[in-house]
Amino acid sequence: MTQEKALDILKTGANVFLTGEPGAGKTYVTNQYIAWLEAAGLSVAVTASTGIAATHIGGMTIHSWSGFGIKSELTPYDLDQISGRERLVTRIKKAHVLVIDEISMLDGRALDMVDQILRTVRQTPQAFGGLQVVCIGDFFQLPPVTRQGDIMVYAFESKAWQNMKPLICYLTEQHRQEDEMLLSLLSSIRRNEIEEEHYTLLQEQKEIAYEHIEPTRLYTHNIDVDTVNNKELSKLPGAAKRYLMKGTGRKQLVEGLAKNCLSPEQLILKEDAMVMCTKNNFEVGYVNGTLARVIRFDEGFPIIETTDGREILIKPTSWEMTEDDKILASIEQLPLRLAWAITVHKSQGMSLDAAEIDLSKAFVFGQGYVALSRVRSLAGMKILGMHPNALMVDPKVVAQDKFFHQESEMVEEAFIAMEDTEVLDMHERFVIANGGKVPKDDEVGVVRSAGNRIKMESTYAVTKEMLQNKSSIATIAKTRELTETTVWTHIERLAEDGEVSLADIRYLEPDTIDWQEARLVLTAAMDEYGTEKLKPLYEAAEERYDYVLVRLARIEYLLALKHESATE
Repeated sequence: MTQEKALDILKTGANVFLTGEPGAGKTYVTNQYIAWLEAAGLSVAVTASTGIAATHIGGMTIHSWSGFGIKSELTPYDLDQISGRERLVTRIKKAHVLVIDEISMLDGRALDMVDQILRTVRQTPQAFGGLQVVCIGDFFQLPPVTRQGDIMVYAFESKAWQNMKPLICYLTEQHRQEDEMLLSLLSSIRRNEIEEEHYTLLQEQKEIAYEHIEPTRLYTHNIDVDTVNNKELSKLPGAAKRYLMKGTGRKQLVEGLAKNCLSPEQLILKEDAMVMCTKNNFEVGYVNGTLARVIRFDEGFPIIETTDGREILIKPTSWEMTEDDKILASIEQLPLRLAWAITVHKSQGMSLDAAEIDLSKAFVFGQGYVALSRVRSLAGMKILGMHPNALMVDPKVVAQDKFFHQESEMVEEAFIAMEDTEVLDMHERFVIANGGKVPKDDEVGVVRSAGNRIKMESTYAVTKEMLQNKSSIATIAKTRELTETTVWTHIERLAEDGEVSLADIRYLEPDTIDWQEARLVLTAAMDEYGTEKLKPLYEAAEERYDYVLVRLARIEYLLALKHESATE
């Protein structure tokens, strides 16, 4: 499902599970929807399953927002006590939409408690008290943390999940990785189909050598991270500079923000220290996960040099816990942390240019998958150690994921079959029923708003038009803010649907090699091995042609077959 279609579905007010592989754009779609809701005058509660995730989205944990805290079950007395807390009751009754991020890490019993509390406080038997609930996440990532002896329950196994009957929006475009082999590996992990060739591939990554960049090390345990960072910092000869975190607001909330902030309460830096940015600031030029090195200090603040050679002055920024545009608590610190090493847990949600990954002590489902999916390409990944079970995923999640895919396809087909006006009416009814007003396009910082819905061509049609104008793959990717891999996926889809011909894509053929010879070699490989996977073709050609050229040859091969079939 595309991001645009998922956003359309969210705006109907239906309960939704927004999912997809890392890099599919879940956070982007969520932010678009929140902006639209706020512009419509609706109150949205932004929460997450963990404190770290909550700091990423500027919200609070679902445990804190709903009031059950550290409880593992609710008694009638507990519900009565919660119902008597005026501030909590006010915010629950005021909310129209509840967003829960990183749903994979929320135990199903906790989701049941949220449902109980909302139905009690809002005095209705409807699931979650009648609020629209938007769950975001990927169950292949880190699972819930349970107390010793407790059986883990995924959110999708809870009674609350069954009662709210969420529509599944499974995002399928990829905006992070551009490496075909890495994407194939990650997909195999998700299907629980890891074979010997995958371990061989990762074994080869032990010999990776980096140029012009010092990678971040990912470990599964805090003690390894602290040891590496302290050791490397102590090696640097310069004077140390200390930066202390400042906080304002209720003590308990400030402590919670500080505990879950990726920047430490006391940050010690020296010149030449390796650092990682811990927050997004697109205007200044860094994002959460940007790797850099401190090259000097200016008026007490560090100037960092990123891996692509840009120099950025880093000044303090703030992390806030807000509710209805009111700041409940905030902390201020430099958006940096030492980055010789970081835990896999804290890396969730990041995109790294390069990483050395130690999975020798991996101990839960999903750790290996999360670690490997942080990196954009195999060229930026070095494996330091691998536990035999590091790449295992829960078979229960694999089975559920197939169901999610099927449900998402059914939902998408149902919405595609609707008239635009019908979908618009659903958006309007949802907003008006909650006392809001559908925003105009210029009132929302989103791709498009539902109130004045722009009738856009499909994303594939735009790619088709640019192909017919003979735009390069790089130009299409840059113009449309897609990865080049996604553009090639569009071309393959267009070829399968008969929307482009051989003549449309001939201009993509390289002039730096003998393409006729390359096509003969790759055609012979496809005749022998089929066209389902690229790797056998790449290897059959003795690795003489990169994956982009293999992909182009496959597209031309399939188009030629389609043409022959049509003329018979």
